[in-house]
Amino acid sequence: MGSWNSTAAETNTTTIQNTSTVTPTRTHITRTPTTHAAEEKCYDPSDPDLEFVDREDEMDVLCVGYKSPRALMSCGHSATPMSLTSYCRRLLEEGSSTFVCAVCDEKWSFQEVQKMALLSPQEAGDFEKMMWKNYQKEFEVKSCPGCKSSVLRTNPNDLSVKCSVCSAGRDGSFIFCWQCLREWRGPAPRADCCDNEGCNTTRLDTLKNCPDIVFQSKQLAKITGCPSVRACPTCGVLVEHNTSGCKYVDCDRCKVKFCFICLKSEKNYKLPSLLGDMP
Repeated sequence: MGSWNSTAAETNTTTIQNTSTVTPTRTHITRTPTTHAAEEKCYDPSDPDLEFVDREDEMDVLCVGYKSPRALMSCGHSATPMSLTSYCRRLLEEGSSTFVCAVCDEKWSFQEVQKMALLSPQEAGDFEKMMWKNYQKEFEVKSCPGCKSSVLRTNPNDLSVKCSVCSAGRDGSFIFCWQCLREWRGPAPRADCCDNEGCNTTRLDTLKNCPDIVFQSKQLAKITGCPSVRACPTCGVLVEHNTSGCKYVDCDRCKVKFCFICLKSEKNYKLPSLLGDMP
């Protein structure tokens, strides 16, 4: 995203430095938006940095009908400042940490959104806060027990995590346990626990001891013996079913859709005979 200072680690981590007091670096926009109404941002038709087109506003997903001239995003689809601001805010409110085109799903950088949506300093600050909040939810982020920097675990199957900030200030690497948040003891990598006293497999305990789910939907009502908590078959994050609707769930972290019952991803799913024609 580029809005906060990050250092790529050598093993199973990205350390995000000083996130508690971070002031993101923003692209300074010199253009001043013109307005047809007090609350509507509009492009300046004479802006040489924009490519204008005479077609519908493809980011106006709510069909508001904004008055601004249409300009092209990097993906080739058209937008106005207001439609882009509204659309991107909805993405953030829905939990996304990135921006994608409503038509082709191509990713946009925050800098492009800031430029093309004519974001005010207040809007840009709000967007960045929401992006970081969603990023923390989407990925596993914890504070290093040594320096308190925010650290992203890149391998969900390894509890040993290196802090690049702490490691830079010592001869050897500083590795801590993602589970008990103490300096790592014992062999690594490991997915169950480290050798610190009291470090236990709370995640595995949850999977082992959770009750069976009782599906409320008609097509799943006959399914029994299915745990109420499942581990995503792709990234390992724990996922729950809302008990209604179909058997498929979406992983919030890796975005893979998989069957809550058999754990097969949707694209690889072959209907088990014991489930008959269940959708």
